[in-house]
Amino acid sequence: MRRFAIIGHRAMSSGKLPLNDLASGAGRMDVMVRALMAALMTSHGFRKDTEIILHLCGGPGPKRRLKIVGAEVQGIHAEERSVAGQIAKVIREPLPPIGIWVERSPGIYDSGGDIDNTILEWNDVNIIALDADAQRLWQSDSIIPINSQPSSNSSKTEDGTLSNELDIGFILSDDQKLDIPLDKRISQRSLGNQWLQGHMAIGICHFLIDEGVSLNI
Repeated sequence: MRRFAIIGHRAMSSGKLPLNDLASGAGRMDVMVRALMAALMTSHGFRKDTEIILHLCGGPGPKRRLKIVGAEVQGIHAEERSVAGQIAKVIREPLPPIGIWVERSPGIYDSGGDIDNTILEWNDVNIIALDADAQRLWQSDSIIPINSQPSSNSSKTEDGTLSNELDIGFILSDDQKLDIPLDKRISQRSLGNQWLQGHMAIGICHFLIDEGVSLNI
């Protein structure tokens, strides 16, 4: 499974989302929407081996997490306003307790909590915090294969369950600096010296895993 967690420091966590002012009035919710689209959408569908958790930390009220699961989600289209509309429906609902995931619509789950709670839930996952000043995400001798050799896929086993060769989680921030407590479970890695927008960084992570580039994890 490929997992992405993006922290929206000012993104609205409850109330009426201003769909015509996602960049300012909604607290850079536009960044969260683009990250969701980059994480889950391909040209003609959804990635079945991917999920993303949006951390809405801007209030009013407590922090909220939205988890969108690519293998289950319905009702989202490749258009920013459509995605924002689904988020708007959720944040009008009462906030669930921390650690309790409530399904609001197919593949869209709602919970209280913050990035610390997500890290605890990712207890068996290789966790990468993306930071431009860290070591590269790929091995120094890595090559891009001529033929794609995905490190993660959604092929089904004989009993019908999904088989994934790589279980990895990436943590990203919005336009503010990523500031999380690091422990031995979290590695800091870079996609290059240039600070990229979150949705671009997610696209590069997908590309590296899709092609089977050897990762430095």
